[in-house]
Amino acid sequence: MFRTLLNLRRAGVVGINRRNAEYILRYNERSLYPLVDDKLRTKRLAIAAGIAVPELYGVIEIEHDIANLPTIVSEHKDFVVKPAHGSGGSGIHVIIGRINDRYQHNNGSLLTKEELEYHISNILSGMYSLGGQPDQALIEYRVKFDPLFESISYRGVPDIRTVVFRGIPVASMVRLPTRMSDGKANLHQGAVGAGIDLATGLTIHAVWQNRPVEQHPDTGAAISGFQIPHWNKLLTLASQCYELVGLGYLGVDVVLDRELGPLVLELNARPGLSIQIANGKGIQKRLEYIDRLAEIPASAQERACLAQDLFVRL
Repeated sequence: MFRTLLNLRRAGVVGINRRNAEYILRYNERSLYPLVDDKLRTKRLAIAAGIAVPELYGVIEIEHDIANLPTIVSEHKDFVVKPAHGSGGSGIHVIIGRINDRYQHNNGSLLTKEELEYHISNILSGMYSLGGQPDQALIEYRVKFDPLFESISYRGVPDIRTVVFRGIPVASMVRLPTRMSDGKANLHQGAVGAGIDLATGLTIHAVWQNRPVEQHPDTGAAISGFQIPHWNKLLTLASQCYELVGLGYLGVDVVLDRELGPLVLELNARPGLSIQIANGKGIQKRLEYIDRLAEIPASAQERACLAQDLFVRL
């Protein structure tokens, strides 16, 4: 046990206690947490700042409003239902179409109007929210993933998670849905995590269920060496989110829509540390270097360039 911890420390792997004490508690003011814990507030902030996000079709806040769902989605065959205060992908229903009077879930199942309304009622009750508090249901645009991801994704939409410290990206990974994850880009539910070379945007290392993998478990396609589209734009977008909410240690999740390009999906004030496993390398040296900087570059583009330089050097 001691030897394992020593090896992890030598590899520069940041643990939960260190992350919380040295970065989250020091750089994330608790008064700012609601800006990222509430997806509706995050979306409105991003729109005001000119940052692209999935279009919001409607919000259901109380039980009585559930009856408005058919009106909200009347012009949309596909859409996403998600809790405003959810975490880890829980409570999200992705509707990909309609068959007769039923809604087609992305896992292939068909939901009646009553079943979907019941799910929304559960969202409102706080079943998926942080702390079990009453919640809101967001009805929004369903992202259509870039066809370039088709060979390394199963049914769902891959997303790119970037950890940003003091406005400077320190690590990125792409999370690839699998059959096990039910099409969701969530590592804990069985998605593949592939680390990304910040300098080039190429995938460099992949893990599935905490084990290194070279191929996607469902498609059989090679994962490493895949070029993430719009890479420089993605890094700059992640850097921009620092100004958006003012959190010093931040997780930024972006999706690539085949028609709209990069869209910010959500932000996280407590991003997990599995991004290190996905990259096969710890982030401690980069965090320490950025922590010592007397001045941080003013523009998001400059900070993104600094991140690429640090990835090569540290």
